[in-house]
Amino acid sequence: MGATTTLASAAGSLAAAAYFARRVLTPERERPDDTEILEVRGDRILLTATAETVVPGRYGLWLDGGLGHVRIGDLTSTDVAADTVEREVLGVDVGELRTGGARFNGYHYVGTPEQALGLRTEAVDFAGELGRMPAWVVPAPSGRGSRWAVCVHGRGAQRQETLRALPALHDAGWTSLVPTYRNDEDVPAGPDGRYNLGLSEWRDLEAAVEYAVRSGAQEVLLVGWSMGGAIVLQFLDRSPLADVVSRVVLDGPVIDWGDVLDHHARLHRLPKGVGTLSRSMMGRGWGKRFVGVHESVDVARTDWVSRADELHHPILLIHSADDEFVPVGPSRALARHRPDLVTFEEWRVARHCKEWNTDPERWERVVGDFVRGE
Repeated sequence: MGATTTLASAAGSLAAAAYFARRVLTPERERPDDTEILEVRGDRILLTATAETVVPGRYGLWLDGGLGHVRIGDLTSTDVAADTVEREVLGVDVGELRTGGARFNGYHYVGTPEQALGLRTEAVDFAGELGRMPAWVVPAPSGRGSRWAVCVHGRGAQRQETLRALPALHDAGWTSLVPTYRNDEDVPAGPDGRYNLGLSEWRDLEAAVEYAVRSGAQEVLLVGWSMGGAIVLQFLDRSPLADVVSRVVLDGPVIDWGDVLDHHARLHRLPKGVGTLSRSMMGRGWGKRFVGVHESVDVARTDWVSRADELHHPILLIHSADDEFVPVGPSRALARHRPDLVTFEEWRVARHCKEWNTDPERWERVVGDFVRGE
């Protein structure tokens, strides 16, 4: 009886670990509504209160299943008893603003850089390991030039995540390249259709940087959000093209995937040890078939607190103490270990990768100063 119970428990832990690993590595395609527009009040709207809608700042709402979009501004009132918030309406980009379901948009903007920001945009593609990869090029005010910023969005995000950064980069004289990478929507998937936490995606970034160099870039700035930061760090470690990179900006980055996995295991109240077992399954040959990966995912290789001495590029690291998805701890630790390289800007209140949203003036100032070398 005891042996049977032990085997059943082990099998249960294995199944839970495999499920958790697959959840982390599988791209999410379903994007359901997560709030409701209760009333349209001229230049204000009444929304159901959620963890996202109660936070100050500038955001957006997808309407009609993603067919429409409205930009929203700061809170104008909160009704705790009714569980509602009222916010400013800054502009309707597409569709009709009316009551009904909506989906929160942390990017604030929508569309191409030209549509959202009025910045001239070229639609290009480059040859990646898996096929042609679409990208945007936003030339600097004086033309493409020799200084290029390559902006890398995060896990489950879209290129539009980078729109908030483009005006500051443009004003500082950088041409911006905004690439896609494997498993993005409408681009080639990886061999397994899974995220590899930056451990394979860096090769798509390498192809993007190669495109920039072929297009005249002599100096490259890398900008990464969330998993995009993890992709950037793997590129810097593995690519010979890292030599052309002069500096790096990371916003809400994954500095240590092990820490992120532990955090989410706790959030999901998984039994102790399941997160560790998940990491083992991702990284060991025997576990690949359980989690459905083509290449082993060595989580230890993504720990840049332990590997801090291997970094060589100046980094501006932006992270919120209130980041609910990627805890700030490893960013703080990296900044402590490498004060010679890392300029750390810690935010409050902002949720994951929404520092710009809560204080765009500060974000644009610190980024602008850093990329100008001031």
